[in-house]
Amino acid sequence: MNNVMAVMLNGIAQLEYDRDKLLPAHQMAYLDKMDAKMDDGILLGNETVTNPDQDQRTRFAAANLVHALKSDDAEMAAAMCSYLAIRLPELKQVRIEDVEEQVSIEFVFDEAYRKQVAVDFKPMH
Repeated sequence: MNNVMAVMLNGIAQLEYDRDKLLPAHQMAYLDKMDAKMDDGILLGNETVTNPDQDQRTRFAAANLVHALKSDDAEMAAAMCSYLAIRLPELKQVRIEDVEEQVSIEFVFDEAYRKQVAVDFKPMH
């Protein structure tokens, strides 16, 4: 069974999270700390949400994931990817479309991620 969650940006895989590999204890503690900080409230768009529910927390993490990808913050991107994969165990893909600064995020629960294969084109002589 495919137990990988993938983060796609404009159709290209950016990150893969393999749920079959255990997250180290210190990283799991970091995710728990993130949840504790979110208990104090989060900013979703222009709205401050006090006592966010699981859906709001995952949307917040996804928005931070987009920011991390766009700013090449690999560590934060990995943390947000881990958060989403662990907190949403049925999640198979996070599809992010970023076209002309218009960003949309879709959570896909019903379509398993299939690894992309690079094709090496050779010029014809």
